Amino acid sequence: MKIVIVGGVAAGMSAATRLRRLAESAEIVVLEAGGHVSYANCGLPYYAGGVIEDREALLLQTPASLAARFRIDVRVRHLVTDVDAEAHTLVVRDLETGQEQVETYDRLVLSPGARPVVPPVPGIERALVLRDVADVDRLVSTLGTARTAVVIGGGFVGLEIAENLVRRGLAVTLVELADQVLTPLDPELAVRVRDELEANGVVVRTSTQVSALTPGTAVLADAAGAVVDEVPADVVLAAVGVRPDTELAVLAGAELGPRGGVLVDEDLRTSVPDVFAVGDAAVKRDALAADDDPERHTLVPLANLANRHGRHVADVILGRTGMRPSLGTAVVGVFGLTAATVGRNERRLRAEGRPYRAIHTHPSHHAGYYPGASPLALKLLVDPGTDRILGAQAVGRAGADKRIDVLATAMAGGLTASDLADLELAYAPAYGSAKDPVNMLGYVADNLRTGHTRGVQWHELDDLVRDGATLVDVRTAAEHARGTVETSAGGPPEPARNVPLDELRARAHDEIPVDRPVVVHCQVGQRGHTAARLLTQLGYDVRNLDGGYLTWRDATRARPRAARDQQPDRAPGGQGDLPG
Repeated sequence: MKIVIVGGVAAGMSAATRLRRLAESAEIVVLEAGGHVSYANCGLPYYAGGVIEDREALLLQTPASLAARFRIDVRVRHLVTDVDAEAHTLVVRDLETGQEQVETYDRLVLSPGARPVVPPVPGIERALVLRDVADVDRLVSTLGTARTAVVIGGGFVGLEIAENLVRRGLAVTLVELADQVLTPLDPELAVRVRDELEANGVVVRTSTQVSALTPGTAVLADAAGAVVDEVPADVVLAAVGVRPDTELAVLAGAELGPRGGVLVDEDLRTSVPDVFAVGDAAVKRDALAADDDPERHTLVPLANLANRHGRHVADVILGRTGMRPSLGTAVVGVFGLTAATVGRNERRLRAEGRPYRAIHTHPSHHAGYYPGASPLALKLLVDPGTDRILGAQAVGRAGADKRIDVLATAMAGGLTASDLADLELAYAPAYGSAKDPVNMLGYVADNLRTGHTRGVQWHELDDLVRDGATLVDVRTAAEHARGTVETSAGGPPEPARNVPLDELRARAHDEIPVDRPVVVHCQVGQRGHTAARLLTQLGYDVRNLDGGYLTWRDATRARPRAARDQQPDRAPGGQGDLPG
């Protein structure tokens, strides 16, 4: 069997090496239009920033090493210009010599990846992208004399580029059209990422777009296109996102999915016989979508999934089947902070009209009494009818990735949110807590599922108070004085009344009306749960504010940020910013 693979990075090279391990007699040809194969494209921002000092460390394999170890015919600088699926042939151009030849195949694997999206604005031709080794070489060559940079796009790659340009000593402005950075996170967690960027000198402009580039500046406009500012920009990086490279699939006659990727079945077969598609070019099966959901085919341009695609397509070609659908697990480092996510966020669940229950917690990443304990912000999204985990998010200086990995595994294994309470996770004071943050999410989920506690979200408070509910802060008087939840029933904001938890039994009936609903809050929700249980048994109709004061604080801070971003001279870390 002769297998030709077009594209020699993550998915393509994983397929090639897996094929060789399973089939020594197969003829395997890899055609790559670029000058490198099997390179670490996720490491490109860190080489640009000097964190990875040796460029050669990015080049994991070469055509020569792959030939020696795996007997794979790898040809770089070879561009496939046409596909005849009926004849099982390709037209291949050698970009060094310009010569073309016809290549035959028995099975064809398309792994061309995705192409960077570049906004079509005047002057954009001077913007750089960061997708391959040649891109990072171009970027590094410009940094010697550069002093300022504009990064277009506040997603995972945009944040990594912004951080690494700061490491290089550049003054960086990050421009994002959405009203927050890192849109896979919900706003009350994303605001912490923004805080970290601004604390490290990055000027963040959300609800803003680059409308034009001049030789030394970027012209900024609001979401409607009205110019609001012009900022210095010696270097401009476009990190808006990527679009599946489907040119060869179209030439082969393959069907595309509704989101533009190559449509494949669960075994990565396209609609064309003997043609497969893998990696960023191909759609993925959404693990959280129903089989009849038209949105079940999604795009997830992540390296882990691309490598899984490569391994799986090799197995399918050799007679094996079966691959898990995608949960979209992802993580990013932003200076000293980690943000991680899996599954759905709240915004998408609302857009889908899907019922859900949100749970916020703010634990330490390991035992609080052990030196170095660092706070986490965790969010769990749960189906209220089935207790199925729909998604999770984590932000913190330590332990965020570990918890999302556990939750992603729980989702893949079909555990419910309440099942998290009983997970046996490794514990020692330097690594976790006897009640791990994941266990704590399970406790909260189980209390809500069984009705032992009723919760309320931060954005529901105003309506509840307007309808007559009493808001009670059960923290200490000193904590209350440093800041408390405020609600508005149509007039000026009113602070919660303060009745500390340890005094609640004695003071409740004198200070809290029993004939109207009560909402309690503490700092993170734990004392609020105790207060809610106590007041319930004293005859009150009571709910606990999910995530406590910290979640309310972060969410209300996130809400007005977009309007402030339109002010040209806004200082980083402006009004309302509080430490995480």
